[in-house]
Amino acid sequence: MAKGKTSYGCGLDAAVDVVGGKWKPGILWAVHHGPMRFGELRRRVPGVSEKVLVQQLRELEADGVVHREVYPEVPPRVEYSLTELGRALNTALIPLGEWGDTFMELIVAHKEAARNGPSGRQPGAAGAGSPLGRTP
Repeated sequence: MAKGKTSYGCGLDAAVDVVGGKWKPGILWAVHHGPMRFGELRRRVPGVSEKVLVQQLRELEADGVVHREVYPEVPPRVEYSLTELGRALNTALIPLGEWGDTFMELIVAHKEAARNGPSGRQPGAAGAGSPLGRTP
């Protein structure tokens, strides 16, 4: 909800607002295993940039699902963990992950079919019988 939204039409709208985005579900799942420092969290969520991870963690903290603990040490140590609200959210996400596991191959097949178009070829791909496939 860090986007400033203050009202929702239904519970699903509120939940999607909190977990929306490419990286938040992965961040939540990584922190699910216990308190984690930033570097370890970045390694557990491959592909996320440092800037985006910081932004997403701030949004999750603002939404009350992630707790940021700063230890008064030199150098400073920061750990991220789930709040009670965050643990409840992860519990709610488990069936969604199971659905994804069950239908992953079918989802990929549908995406590939849509990308390749009705002929089974990628749009714009030149085949042997295509005038684009011949050299002048």
